[in-house]
Amino acid sequence: MKKVQSEIRNQMGNKSIISFDDTDKLTYLKMVIKETWRLHPPVPLLSPREAMSEFEINGYTIHAKTRLHVNIWAIGRDPDTWKDPEEFLPERFMGNSIDAKGLNFELLPFGSGRRICPAIFMGTTMVECGLANMLYNFDWKLPEGIMVEDIDVEESPGLSVSKKNELLLVPMKYLDH
Repeated sequence: MKKVQSEIRNQMGNKSIISFDDTDKLTYLKMVIKETWRLHPPVPLLSPREAMSEFEINGYTIHAKTRLHVNIWAIGRDPDTWKDPEEFLPERFMGNSIDAKGLNFELLPFGSGRRICPAIFMGTTMVECGLANMLYNFDWKLPEGIMVEDIDVEESPGLSVSKKNELLLVPMKYLDH
């Protein structure tokens, strides 16, 4: 968190609020968000699709009219696609063109194609601006008596994915701007 806070605070100087246009300068923040979406996509499965014609993929024949579910949760943890897939490594997105707009099938938090989430722009903007402003204006610590090792990252499966147990953090106003 300190690394992304440092980027934000160095790039933004003494701004009172970070705008959508400002987030273009925050490359490490964008890598952190992509890595978060890779490991914790908002929905684990995309809406079902129906094969229009028979085809073969990886030695499997898919017949016409077969309903297919794309497991984006599993794609984000595929060791054939990602080195150390269970590790949180935002730097894996440095110097590559993988984005979350549905063109790169390694990262599909909003789906792809004609059925891509219509709120992709709004969702991305809200996450980038919201997170940038929270990290810019506050330092964060764990509550008294809680250690990093105590954090439970288990998820509750369902139509959307959420943490099974809430993450409690204490915000402390950052006063250097």
